[in-house]
Amino acid sequence: MPQRVPGVIAPGKGEAVRVETVVVPDPGPGEALVRVQACGVCHTDLHYREGGISRDFPFLLGHEAAGVVEEVGAGVTDVAPGDFVILNWRAVCGRCRACLRGRPWYCFDTRNAAAKMTLADGTELSPALGIGAFIEKTVVAAGQCTKVDPAAAPAVAGLLGCGVMAGLGAALNTAPVVRGDTVAVIGCGGVGGAAVLGARLAGASKIIAVDLDQRKLDSARKVGATHTVDAGQGRVVAAIRELTGGVGADVVIDAVGSPQTYEQAFYARDLAGTVVLVGVPAPKARLDLPLLDVFGRGGALKSSWYGDCLPSRDFPMLIDLYLQGRLDLDPFVSETIALDGVEEAFAKMHRGDVLRSVVVW
Repeated sequence: MPQRVPGVIAPGKGEAVRVETVVVPDPGPGEALVRVQACGVCHTDLHYREGGISRDFPFLLGHEAAGVVEEVGAGVTDVAPGDFVILNWRAVCGRCRACLRGRPWYCFDTRNAAAKMTLADGTELSPALGIGAFIEKTVVAAGQCTKVDPAAAPAVAGLLGCGVMAGLGAALNTAPVVRGDTVAVIGCGGVGGAAVLGARLAGASKIIAVDLDQRKLDSARKVGATHTVDAGQGRVVAAIRELTGGVGADVVIDAVGSPQTYEQAFYARDLAGTVVLVGVPAPKARLDLPLLDVFGRGGALKSSWYGDCLPSRDFPMLIDLYLQGRLDLDPFVSETIALDGVEEAFAKMHRGDVLRSVVVW
């Protein structure tokens, strides 16, 4: 039978979010009902609230989550009631041209639940990234559930569902950073900080954190940065070059996604070095680079979408590393909050006061 539970709704463009009663249906074929235990407050949710991703209001926000499977629909075999899972928004289909070429992390037909969650009056909700996890229980495609070791704290595990995975994956999967590389990360919030952590895990010899906010630079040092650069001084490229013997970094990760930071990343890399764009650009952002420089500097210009992760491969492995003490994810949880604290968490995120606020039940 459908259940009624509180959830965080974005009713219209730019309007404050609010907690309302949501009707959650039984899972259909290929779907799972998950009791959410923790969900991080991500910039993507704010983009939804501002109408920057879609205009399909009202939205059920939240997507960076972990919880326990309560019920599964017909045909589900990969997860079962009682499994502790991280939710993901890249449930691969296994049949599209990317999957059939052995590149499922590029899947062009990812799965979402067909069952619709609604407001009490029957208004259909659009779940953020096909998940909608600022809620006690949510219905997702079973492929959006990745089983991991239940010893991990839900507030930490859920962060792999989006921001932290994006940063780790930019370093580990997209670049990929290899032992001895010099790495610079521009923008050291949650995603950039995770990219610093990923570079450290990969064995980078020098990791340069770049940001305008000294608090974020301090956080980056705690997770692996060997050097920091205050971007407010206006000499980011020169500073990175000075710290790399005058040649530039082997890998530069842009976790901001503005034309200015991308240009800095482009010129701060060594010849034949790699630029990885993981920060999401504004829809109208444009880039102007001399084509001769693109040709003459060589190397690779890459974009990283969700850290080019494969949840079934990456989530269990990263959780195991965390439990072994080899991947310190705890610093990314700045605070835990209640469901009615999401709007204030957006304000804290905008001010740079937190890496992640996490809703817990």
